[in-house]
Amino acid sequence: MTIRAVVFDFGGVLFDWSPHHLYRQLIPGDQERQWFLDDICTQAWNTEQDAGRTLAEATHSLIAAYPQHEALIRAYYERWHEMLRGPLAGGVAILEDLHEANVPLFGLTNWSAETFPYARANYPFLQYFRNIVVSGEVKLIKPDPAIYRVSLDQVRAHLPDIQPEEVVFIDDVAENANAATALGWRGIHHVSPEQTRRELQALGVSV
Repeated sequence: MTIRAVVFDFGGVLFDWSPHHLYRQLIPGDQERQWFLDDICTQAWNTEQDAGRTLAEATHSLIAAYPQHEALIRAYYERWHEMLRGPLAGGVAILEDLHEANVPLFGLTNWSAETFPYARANYPFLQYFRNIVVSGEVKLIKPDPAIYRVSLDQVRAHLPDIQPEEVVFIDDVAENANAATALGWRGIHHVSPEQTRRELQALGVSV
């Protein structure tokens, strides 16, 4: 079946985002920094904001639990933009090639509703997307099947008769790609731009 739309995850595919980019400046020691990000400002804590919790509430609750780390905790969102190093050239090149080929493009990202506007304002390639589903805006998060249904509804707003198997979803997290596959999409686990290109080509997508 012909692929009629491609949906992109953002972090790890199009964007180089990592708390380490900021905290290397604040906690020079590798072990101390890793401990802080594993035990205080954890990925699970950040995911709650991606799922819709406000940055203010998240910061307040964590400072209440770990007041001795207040300055480092506040830095997480006060200097969040320093975690976003920039675009990943290989992933963006795929996006641009698909755009040039007039393939309908959509986004599906786990991202805070409060920090995503920074990306919109600073990365023009996001204009290639016909729609972007941001987890923090819809208060659902991958790999919950419900957020994929929201995304498919947005795709169908542009391509009303499209079927799940005509949609490719690219994500650097295997669980998220597999969740799309389980719903009938063509999930691609993004491990490198070269591998993703090969998988798209195997599906008949010119890229």
